Amino acid sequence: MKQELYQKIVSKKEFSQLPEEDVEKAFSHFEKRQTSEEEKIRLTRELLHKVFGAFLSKKLLSLKSKDEEWILRKHLSTRERLEFYNELYKKLLKGLGKKISVIDLGAGVNGFSYKMFKKVGFDVNYIGVEAIGQLVNQMNKYFKKNLLNAKAIHLSLFNLGKLREIISKTKTSRVIFLFKVVDSLEMLDRDYSKNLILETSKLADRTVVSFATESMIKRKRFAAKRTWLIDFLEKNFEILDDFEIGHERYIVFRR
Repeated sequence: MKQELYQKIVSKKEFSQLPEEDVEKAFSHFEKRQTSEEEKIRLTRELLHKVFGAFLSKKLLSLKSKDEEWILRKHLSTRERLEFYNELYKKLLKGLGKKISVIDLGAGVNGFSYKMFKKVGFDVNYIGVEAIGQLVNQMNKYFKKNLLNAKAIHLSLFNLGKLREIISKTKTSRVIFLFKVVDSLEMLDRDYSKNLILETSKLADRTVVSFATESMIKRKRFAAKRTWLIDFLEKNFEILDDFEIGHERYIVFRR
């Protein structure tokens, strides 16, 4: 992909800090079409918006002084999770001891829920991996200001080598979060999420995949059951838990 073309695609603020790998993945869907460069750019941006912008309020890209709850409510994905965090983190981390490393892949703004870990009794080393650079910057400011054992890393989830390196450097029991990430990955590269799960789970004590069970706006239950994902997990892993909280289904598993 030509650098000039990449720069045109990311000239819009919402895409301006996306990793080149993700933009290339999106552009590859339209690269060979017999159409103009302008149309390819438009289609690429449209796909990137579906993948990265669907949950995102533009207010989150340039935060002023806002508290955790305001931020978690502004992101559609974490808004649904807000009243359930205490119950959720208890269920997901139970049995691993008090000191745990959480590697949150495709974190969004989930790092702003960090204090919920402490509230339910866990001492967490949190690492949020996120492709939207503005969200990474906002999380790191928050972590630094509040002296939290946490950091956010600006990285594409398609960079498996770097992801393995990040996970391997953690010292305590490891839990990988993939909250509402699989559908987005599949939009860019079909079946990549299977490879991501296979590779990263080798390094973790436990992995959690979640997906929405209802549409966020109309509150209509999805017809799609994601049988392909559930069959894959059941075939390759030991399922530790499978439950639904707040319009989101969580599957907890290990190698």
